[in-house]
Amino acid sequence: MNIRKTNTILYCSRWKDQVDFYEQILGLPVLTRKDWFVEFRLGPNAALSVADERRATIKSATGAGITISVRVDDAERARTELAAAGANPEPMRTVWGSRAFFVRDPEGTRLEFWS
Repeated sequence: MNIRKTNTILYCSRWKDQVDFYEQILGLPVLTRKDWFVEFRLGPNAALSVADERRATIKSATGAGITISVRVDDAERARTELAAAGANPEPMRTVWGSRAFFVRDPEGTRLEFWS
């Protein structure tokens, strides 16, 4: 198997809030936009999509049991930038020997940023 790209899809009850969070607060570039589905670029071969549960067969998990882990060059700087954008990041901590912090999106999905 040769995996060429990964895409995590979050089905959302608060779809508009989710789109605004990932586009405006996190500043992720949009790869695909439809009236009920938006795909954001995370990296060269990784994407994150949000889908309106009202138009899908899968309902929102409201963030239960999900952590999206994102490695960044400088977690301290990323935390400062996200705090300024209104993301309400948790305090920095050391996780498995790395500097990390967590943010929750409007549906409650936990995002871990670490370096």
